[in-house]
Amino acid sequence: MAQQSRKILVLFAHPGQRYSRANIELAKIARQTRGVTLVDLYAEYPRFKIDVETEQQRLLDHDVIVFQFPLFWYSTPALLKEWQDLVLEYGFAYGEGGVMIAGKLFVPVVTTGGPEEFYQVGGRNNYPLRDLLTPIEQTANLCGLRFVPPYTLYAALKAAGDDGLAEHIEGYGRFLKALRDDRLDLDAAAELSVLTAHTLPIAEEAQP
Repeated sequence: MAQQSRKILVLFAHPGQRYSRANIELAKIARQTRGVTLVDLYAEYPRFKIDVETEQQRLLDHDVIVFQFPLFWYSTPALLKEWQDLVLEYGFAYGEGGVMIAGKLFVPVVTTGGPEEFYQVGGRNNYPLRDLLTPIEQTANLCGLRFVPPYTLYAALKAAGDDGLAEHIEGYGRFLKALRDDRLDLDAAAELSVLTAHTLPIAEEAQP
């Protein structure tokens, strides 16, 4: 039996790409992965004039929706929030008749400036990362999407100076391919707060 193949949409949002290393490298991996469509939202909509029909059609054309972004003030960058406000319309993504994207997978891919210990009760940021992403998770729930825990790189600037970034990038490639080929154990993933390159529950590829 042929292996199921999902089409993946990566919505990449980073307003300061000239300062980024981690997200730029992650975007390169996404572009190079078969079955993945990467949309650089800041390149496509520099004046925030989002083409709602185009974006809704992209959602319809794909099986997995990925938000890739650096955490800005405990949320998404502004353009990605604008995208949510305009594209996820009543009657399309939620509400009466709004079942057009229900059943698809949704995955945040997030980088942070601070280390993991900052993101815990009593840490500098007071809350675990997953708690800070609750609005995104509930948006996915409202739209009938299946939420996959965020694939996360903490302390992205520091990781760029050691082996952490290389491991994360390699893991991102494996993660995207596993989502595409239906080899990610979604139930096992759901037991985790966040996903990292070392915790991805991926089944081995079937041998021909």
